[in-house]
Amino acid sequence: MVNLASSSSILPLLLGLLALKATIICAFDYGEAVNKSLLFFEAQRSGKLPLNQRVKWRGDSGLSDGYEQGVNLVGGYYDAGDHVKFGLPMAFTVTMLSWSAVDFKGELVSLNQMEHILESIKWGTDYFIKAHDKPYVGDGVSDHYCWERAEDMTTSRTAYKLDPEHPGSDLAGETAAALAAASLAFKPFDSAYSDLLLVHAKQIFSFADRFRGFYDVSIGNAKQFYTSTGYYDELLWAATWLYRATNDEYYLKYVTDNCVALGGTGWAVKEFSWDNKYAGIQILLSKVLLDGAGGAYTSTLQQYQAKADYFTCGLLYVREWNNMQYPSSAAFLIAVYSDYLSKAKGLVKCPNAQLQPQDLLNFAKSQADYILGKNPKSISYLVGYGPSYPVHVHHRGSSIDSISVLQSGVGCVEGFETWYKRVEPNPNVICGGLVGGPDINDEFTDDRSNYEQTEPTLSGTAPLVGLFSKLHSLPADSAGSYVQETPKPATPVNNPQGLIPVEFLHSITNTWAVGKDTYYRHQVILKNVSQKPITELKLYFENLTGSIWGLSPTQEKNIYQFPEWIKVMEPGSEITFVYIQGGAQAKISVQSYH
Repeated sequence: MVNLASSSSILPLLLGLLALKATIICAFDYGEAVNKSLLFFEAQRSGKLPLNQRVKWRGDSGLSDGYEQGVNLVGGYYDAGDHVKFGLPMAFTVTMLSWSAVDFKGELVSLNQMEHILESIKWGTDYFIKAHDKPYVGDGVSDHYCWERAEDMTTSRTAYKLDPEHPGSDLAGETAAALAAASLAFKPFDSAYSDLLLVHAKQIFSFADRFRGFYDVSIGNAKQFYTSTGYYDELLWAATWLYRATNDEYYLKYVTDNCVALGGTGWAVKEFSWDNKYAGIQILLSKVLLDGAGGAYTSTLQQYQAKADYFTCGLLYVREWNNMQYPSSAAFLIAVYSDYLSKAKGLVKCPNAQLQPQDLLNFAKSQADYILGKNPKSISYLVGYGPSYPVHVHHRGSSIDSISVLQSGVGCVEGFETWYKRVEPNPNVICGGLVGGPDINDEFTDDRSNYEQTEPTLSGTAPLVGLFSKLHSLPADSAGSYVQETPKPATPVNNPQGLIPVEFLHSITNTWAVGKDTYYRHQVILKNVSQKPITELKLYFENLTGSIWGLSPTQEKNIYQFPEWIKVMEPGSEITFVYIQGGAQAKISVQSYH
C-alpha cells in the first residue's frame, strides 16, 4: 500500500474535536504501555534502591543529599535526563500518578499494576515528607556541565528551601496537592500512611496560602529550568484536592470564594501541565457538580464547568520544547472528564456541536495511539515500546554502561567525550520515558544532542499511566482514532463515467494565529475505494489559498497530481497530503484519472 503519511508534514496530535467522528483503525497493547511507563519512574529514582528494583542498570545514588545542610534529603526522583530533583514537576508527577490510582483503580488492579503505581507514588511522597519545605536538590547549571551516571555524581548537591521570608506558593501548593491526592490513593490500602500524607498536605497548603510568592524568585537557580507563570492556580489546585480528600467544606468554600481573585472561573485555557493547573481544577470541580454535590456552591461550580468545556472543545496546546508532554497531560484530562460525564449521563456543549463522553474518549485514544506509533514516522515516542522507538535518548544513565558492567567511574568530561558523542544506540533502554517528540512539522531526529526532542521527563510520562490504563479496559472495538466524516466531493470534471473512485477524509491538525489572522493545517487522506488500480489521478482544488505538501502541481491552474514516485494507487490504499490556509477547507474534486 502506498502511504505518504511518513513524508507528509502532518500533526495528528492536534486533531480538532468538533470536526471529527470515530472509526476503528488499529489497536495497541495499552497494558504493556502501562508497565513500560511505570518502569520509567524506577529508572529515575534517587537514593538507596530497594531489593525489588526492576531496572537493574541503575544503582544507589545521591546518598548524601541534604547532609551539607544538616537534613536528610535522600530519595525522590531525578527530573529528566539530568540529576536534579526539581520540586515543581516532581510534585505534579506524583499528583498525576495519584489521580490515576484513584480514578482508574479498577483498571490498574486488573493489570496487576496497583502495587507498582503505589510504590512510584510513595517514592515521591516519602521524599516530600522529608523535604517538607526543602523541595529542590542539586545545581541545575553545574549538573548540565557534566555527563555522568547518577551513581558517579560529582556536581553540587545544594538544597534550597522555602520559608516565610522565601515563599513559593506555586511549589508548595503543588506539593500539597500531590500529598492530598496520594492520601486518597493510599486510603484503601494503608490508612495510617494516608492520614500522615493528609496532615502534611494541610500544613503545606496553609503555608502556601499564608506566605504568597513565586518559588523561582526564592530559588533563583530554578528559573532557567522551570519558570513559574503564576501560583494562583496551584492554590486552587491544592484546595480542590484537599476538598476531594477530606470532604471538608472549608476547601470547597475556598475555591468558590476565590474563584475570581485566583482566576479559577476567569481563565479559559488550552494547556494543562506542570505549570498550569486551571483545566485540571475546572474538571475536578465539574465532578463535584456532576455528582450532585454542589449545594450552595452550584452556580460557581457551573462557571468552573463552563471553562472545563472550553478546554475540551478546543485544540490541544503544543510547544516546540518537549511538546509531547502537553498532549499527554491533556489526553489524560479528557479521558478523566469523559468518565465523569459518562457516569453522570452528561455531555459537553460546544459552540457548534455537542460532544458525548465517548467522543472525548475516542479523541484521547487518538493521542495515545499517536504516541505509541500511529504517526507519520511510525515510531513510538514511548521508549522501549513497540518495534521502533528512539535509541539515542538524551539521558545520562541510559547512555553510559551501567556500573555493574563498567565498574570504574565515569568522570564529568569523560562522559561527554566517550559516551555523549557516541553514534551507537544507548546501552541501556530507558523504558517508558516519553521523549520530547516531533516538531510542529512532524519531523523527529533521534540524536542524543537533540535534547528538545529526545529527552524524557517525569511530567511527560506520568499522565500516560492513567490514560493507558483506561484505554486497556475498553472493549477491543469500542474506540478508534479520529477522522472527519467524509465530505461529498464536488462533481468531477472530465470524468465521463460519472464514477468517483476515491474518497476524501478531511481533518484540521493544527491552528495558530499570526496577528489577527488565523491559519489552519488541513490534512486529507485520499483512499482508493474502487476495485481497480488508479493511475494519473488529477485533483481540482477550489478556494485553495495556501501551500500544499504531498501532491505535485501540474501546468494547469489549481490542478494537482501524484508526486512522481507514486505511479499507482492499489485498491484500498491511501495517500495523505496537507495544506495550510486561513479559513475554511478547500473544495477538492476529481479532475481525471485512468
